[in-house]
Amino acid sequence: MTGVRLILALHNHQPVGNFDDVFEAAYRASYRPFLDVLADYPELPFALHTSGPLLEWLVDRHPEYIERVRALVAGRRVEILGGGFFEPILTMVPHRDRVGQIASFSNYIERTLGAKPKGMWVPERVWEQQLVSAIHEAEIDYTILDDYHFGHTGLADTDLFGYHLTEDEGRIIKVFPVSERLRYLMPFQEPHATYEYLRSLAQERPGALVVFADDGEKFGSWPGTYDCVYVEGWLRRFCDMLRGNRDWIEVLTPSQALELTLPRGKVFLPDCSYREMTEWVLPAERQLAYHRALRQAQGQPGFEAVRPYVRAGGSWRNFRAKYPEADEMYARMLLVSNRLAALEGKADPEFVEAARQDLYRGQCNCPYWHGAFGGLYLPHLRNAIFRHLIAADLALDDAEGRNRPRAVLDVADFNLDARQEVRLDNERMTVFARPATGGHIYELDIKHALTNVLATLDRRPEPYHQAVKAAAAGDANAASLGPAIAEQVILKSSGLDRLLVYDGHPRKALVDHVYPLDACLDDLIAGDAIERGDFVMGAYLSKVVRETDRVTLIMERPGRADGHTIHVRKTLTLQAGSPRLEVRYSLDELPVDVPLKFAVEINLAGMAGHADDRYFTDERGQSLGPLDSRLDLNASNALRAIDEWLDLAIDLRWSKPAGVWCFPIETVSQSEGGFEGVYQSSAVVPHWVVRGDEGRRWEVTIQWELDRVPRTPAGLIETDRSGTRELLVRA
Repeated sequence: MTGVRLILALHNHQPVGNFDDVFEAAYRASYRPFLDVLADYPELPFALHTSGPLLEWLVDRHPEYIERVRALVAGRRVEILGGGFFEPILTMVPHRDRVGQIASFSNYIERTLGAKPKGMWVPERVWEQQLVSAIHEAEIDYTILDDYHFGHTGLADTDLFGYHLTEDEGRIIKVFPVSERLRYLMPFQEPHATYEYLRSLAQERPGALVVFADDGEKFGSWPGTYDCVYVEGWLRRFCDMLRGNRDWIEVLTPSQALELTLPRGKVFLPDCSYREMTEWVLPAERQLAYHRALRQAQGQPGFEAVRPYVRAGGSWRNFRAKYPEADEMYARMLLVSNRLAALEGKADPEFVEAARQDLYRGQCNCPYWHGAFGGLYLPHLRNAIFRHLIAADLALDDAEGRNRPRAVLDVADFNLDARQEVRLDNERMTVFARPATGGHIYELDIKHALTNVLATLDRRPEPYHQAVKAAAAGDANAASLGPAIAEQVILKSSGLDRLLVYDGHPRKALVDHVYPLDACLDDLIAGDAIERGDFVMGAYLSKVVRETDRVTLIMERPGRADGHTIHVRKTLTLQAGSPRLEVRYSLDELPVDVPLKFAVEINLAGMAGHADDRYFTDERGQSLGPLDSRLDLNASNALRAIDEWLDLAIDLRWSKPAGVWCFPIETVSQSEGGFEGVYQSSAVVPHWVVRGDEGRRWEVTIQWELDRVPRTPAGLIETDRSGTRELLVRA
């Protein structure tokens, strides 16, 4: 062939747990109009990958779209790509789940769209060579990765216009390289730019096979692209360009390319993802340094010759080191996966299969990382992961017949940090505590609500925060101060720079503080370093007690408190059948006649911060405002957090009256639409001025009840007594 062969492939995806209106908006802006245009160009076949969460939604909400795609498949206009059913990063999940996700999705695609896929999409193009075995075992023949991966094998650019073979343990698949050049041309430059690029290839490398494969949302859903692609007609002009040059541009599907061309050789690809991902995984300060060095080098003699060998070097797995919250989800997911594997063939298969589907949904990649897209920073996506992992555990409980009242305590390295954690479990909740790290509770699953109320996120520096500060100050050069995904910095609300406060400890529960006597709410909100003790992250010694109907974890340590050595013991007790976790604090060896301010921080997550049906009340049911309120209460005996949507009431009571500080934890993150503030959790901090008794001891008990929203005989919960609103129980 004297011209070029071109493969067009789209990847359409919405994550598990995303809002229904986001699915619908993407459908109207991207998925449907793309088919509308391509319907007029029957001579232009393309490959289409639709992720499992999105495909299930389309089957349910837009069956007419499914019928259109099915007809295109039957007419050989579209080749369907498979992949992991719920879009997991394949390197993150065990081999058994890799094969299971891919195989089950292939079967679902065959039932839904009438063809079993021969190729697959690798989520976020995160690649490690051992994936070959799983892909081959799942009966997939080929996949598509970035030319960036191939470039780091030492292959020359001239070797990247075709496909290669790759092998692991004697198993072979084919791999197509995706053109990064085309990813940046389409649809951001006029079709003529693509024409010129393809024409140059045809002249320099006759017969070259080049692949465009990227997010379908670029064609309509990304900011500004709907007008460009459809209103201003970019896509039609692009298709007209291809149609008008069919004498030297042959558009074909991957399977057609495999039939018509031979492999260019064998290649073994390094651990890699697309270029941007390998940068995002770096620590914030290293990202900034990398981009500064890159900007300084650009334009220097010889830089373009060196650029193919420059690699940021970050492995995707390091997102779990960079963000402990991602590692917590991973460890929880692996715990469920291992439990399911142990029950295969030994328990009720119906419940085991239900657990498997929830496990697979809990492996959806989006909340496990963060870069140019919200991912980890979006609470509703993190909550969805925990919702499905908790549901999977409940299904496995049913499979094992564990439905009777129980109180169980296990000790193991649950979070994979080479230290022992403790899990307390009954029919109502599961509590994970880590004695070696502050004695914190780091996960608390409420089973009826399928919610982890400690799915929190710490505030930490991100490289783009420099641009946010500069933009808030009116600096026109803000976009140049950090790695951004757009040429301009868009602040989606005012005051974002004031949210750039960073946490010095995990935002979990039972975080023990000693503060100055004059500490106030404003100090905590500002993030001022006012800590006077060493209990926040200190290691607690622990012992456990197992009784017939209750279990107890005792954690204790000596430590410094405002210059004095004291001893803190906290005891967690969980009873069979109870929705209540009891926490008893004993402070011993207190200084004589010297008051100390002791505080216990409890962060509440998994709920919306500012909504009429999510709010605080006092012990009498009086509304205190939404969950993102700032509260400074005196002589309080209790505080209740209500989420009617989840049917969840969190009732905190303390045996000694306390002052209570409450304030929201909000982060600033970036997305393709700009920078935005995101509510993550609410910090609830009861605090006391502590004086020892005759035995130099002080004690308090915190009752933590997590149950359904209480109802009055009339079907209403307590209403705002000011009469400004009426709060109704969700039907």
